[in-house]
Amino acid sequence: MKKILASAAMLLSSVVSFSALAAGNVDAGKAAAEKYNCAACHGKDFNTPIDPSYPKLAGQHKDYLAHALTAYKRGGDGPNGRGNAIMGAQVKPLSSLDVQNIAAYLHSLPGTLVVRK
Repeated sequence: MKKILASAAMLLSSVVSFSALAAGNVDAGKAAAEKYNCAACHGKDFNTPIDPSYPKLAGQHKDYLAHALTAYKRGGDGPNGRGNAIMGAQVKPLSSLDVQNIAAYLHSLPGTLVVRK
């Protein structure tokens, strides 16, 4: 019985650890966004991109951001991929953890995505 309880505790601990990892680290995401100079195109506050066709990223849903970054890594020819030469080159060096961290950081920022009536 003790072995079963110990195994269950270890399994639960690893699930909780994976869940925390999947959530991303805001501070590490901020460092990665600075390292890869995301603000050069998306704006210092990530709400004012240099071109109106570029997306506002601040406050965007974390899972959407992670999916978009992963899709750019896959490229336009990959399954569920996105083809964009600039973004493809930008995300190429990112690890899966970098993607989760950047998504968590951008999600944590105050955004202007809400439509006001």
